[in-house]
Amino acid sequence: MIKYLSALFFPGLLVLLFTRVTYNRVIALILTVALIAASVYKGYTDSFLLIVIDSFSLTVGFWYSKWLKDRRESRI
Repeated sequence: MIKYLSALFFPGLLVLLFTRVTYNRVIALILTVALIAASVYKGYTDSFLLIVIDSFSLTVGFWYSKWLKDRRESRI
């Protein structure tokens, strides 16, 4: 159960964190996908459902970082 909740929140949060650090959403997405690929390679992701949940969280995090950027630019 903990794996599924972590897969739901952490990849999206990592995209947001890496976006703030690198100032680039695409680089942030690539870094997060690389971390998830490393966890799959090491065997921490043991089901296809976890990969689907990770992908959903990545998509939401990528969308939310775009929304935050657009919102910030509309204020200026």
